[in-house]
Amino acid sequence: MYDLPPEFHFELLGWTGKSIWPDIHSAVPEYAGGLNLQHSIEYWLTLDLLSSEFTETLSGKSAIRVRNSSEADVVFVPFFSSISFNRYSKLKPNQKKSTNVLLQEKLVKFLTAQDEWKRSRGRDHIILAHHPNSLLDARTKLWPAMFILADFGRYPLTIANVEKDVIAPYRHVVESYVDDLSDFDSRPTLLYFQGAIYRKDGGMIRQELFYMLKDEKDVHFSFGSIQKDGISQATQGMRSSKFCLNIAGDTPSSNRMFDAISSHCIPVIISDEIELPFEDVLDYSEFCIFIRTSDALKEKFLINFTRNIGKKEWTRMWRRLKEVENYFEYQYPSKKDDAVQMIWQAVTRKVPAIKMKLHKASRFPQTNISTETVLFSGSLPRNFW
Repeated sequence: MYDLPPEFHFELLGWTGKSIWPDIHSAVPEYAGGLNLQHSIEYWLTLDLLSSEFTETLSGKSAIRVRNSSEADVVFVPFFSSISFNRYSKLKPNQKKSTNVLLQEKLVKFLTAQDEWKRSRGRDHIILAHHPNSLLDARTKLWPAMFILADFGRYPLTIANVEKDVIAPYRHVVESYVDDLSDFDSRPTLLYFQGAIYRKDGGMIRQELFYMLKDEKDVHFSFGSIQKDGISQATQGMRSSKFCLNIAGDTPSSNRMFDAISSHCIPVIISDEIELPFEDVLDYSEFCIFIRTSDALKEKFLINFTRNIGKKEWTRMWRRLKEVENYFEYQYPSKKDDAVQMIWQAVTRKVPAIKMKLHKASRFPQTNISTETVLFSGSLPRNFW
């Protein structure tokens, strides 16, 4: 992991210190609250790597930090790109470029000057851009790296794809449902959705489903946000529902699905382009329901489909949901097979392919190519729009 200056990571959270990293032995800087939390993946992964240097036991850890880059499988870039976008995208007085843009420019300049980047052209680097608008300026220059993303909704396939990159779960906003004693009969609401209804692009389906379902007596489908007691309402609503709708919005994914999982409400996924975390090792059909958009828009299809799922089948999925919920849980210190460790394991599964590409690239002597050529000409995909 690079020792990037604090302006790239914890300083973005308001931490001020004289060293590069905070002393997490004594106090861990808090991440920003509210919806900022859903894209906080960079924070949890960085904390886990920092703690690997002093933790007495490495049991349950899937990644540790080494000081010699030649010993590392991958190189982690600790840029908190999501909070950089959320908090620092607006121009300050007398600024021509936002802090978010300036940090991306500095990051590109720093990375492309490093021997580690030059050695692999960035292929063995890990860069986080979980917010769909984060790293917007730098992604076309750093695309050989492995990105950790929420989905591929705002990326051309030549920049990010399922072969090269890792999809990470959102950090759920509602509280985890501890000591859940509910069952099929104690959850009176059949279908639950609360959120933004009027969306653009693929999210237009939300509006159409709203008008189809709004008069169904056992369906809750309404506008909602985190304002006032929005999170509390969503928590109670999901815990009182059998199924929770996860419908495509501006992007294929949202944290709503992970709020549903933490509430033990069976997700009903209506998002044809969605990519899911860890799907190479997890069978989501065991605890989620998938419905094609074209089917969901058929009169009465969605309501009849879910009503026909009986107590026995629902209970089977509900039990499996509780078995896998830990895979989507972010926490510090990280624990065995939680979201942090699952992400590292997903990265690990990519390493052999990275090494194969690097080995193939080293077959023949490399000609001297300037950094500028590699960065802006040689690295840009031919079919990038």
